[in-house]
Amino acid sequence: METRRGPAANVRTAVVWEVLSAVLAGGSQLVVDAGGGTGGFAVPLAEAGHRVTVVDPSPDSLAALQRRAAERSLDVAALQGDLGDLPSLVAAGSADLVLCHSVLEVVEDPAAALAAVAGVLRAGGRLSLLVANRDAAVLARALAGRPDEAAHALTDPAGRWGSADGIARRWTPAAISDLVTAAGLVVEQVHGVRCVSDLVPSAVLDTEPGAAAALLALERRLSGSSPFRDLATQVHLLARKG
Repeated sequence: METRRGPAANVRTAVVWEVLSAVLAGGSQLVVDAGGGTGGFAVPLAEAGHRVTVVDPSPDSLAALQRRAAERSLDVAALQGDLGDLPSLVAAGSADLVLCHSVLEVVEDPAAALAAVAGVLRAGGRLSLLVANRDAAVLARALAGRPDEAAHALTDPAGRWGSADGIARRWTPAAISDLVTAAGLVVEQVHGVRCVSDLVPSAVLDTEPGAAAALLALERRLSGSSPFRDLATQVHLLARKG
């Protein structure tokens, strides 16, 4: 995939792109991006020669996606719907890869949503899942001087720190792995995304020569190593349908 110099240079997505690059090596594949919005992943994947379908509930996002694709003379299918609609929008057992990035947090029934994803994957197909990490929220609230909110996130079933929390649901790496396994998928890789980058002031990256590249290199090194992986802002799982 010829995407490493573009999206892979972004510290927030580099680890995910590296995993996808390995999964999609070797020819055109059918990729379904559930909740893919305006095409941050879909457009580069289509540019790399893959057949991409984006399923998203927002007509405005899908319209923006189609404009981006048209500007690059790309053919990206845009279908309105959410994770629960996948079985009626995508043929069963047809997808080589399903992306589900920052979507599972907001669905009504995460277990049912993962079952729908598993249904559209072919045997041997992969799921790329990105979710918010509960343990990172505990640490962040503690460092912000909010120990009560940190304690609340630690015990709350949804991993939320309070009523003002903008994230509807979080998981620990172990909990999300268990949920994916229960959907009949085999977890192959677990990485942390934004292990330390959210803790680095942007002013440092803007003023220190080479700081951004060094941070990107550090994120790549930490993404698969405990305890850094386990405290990352997001958890990325790669899972396979047997």
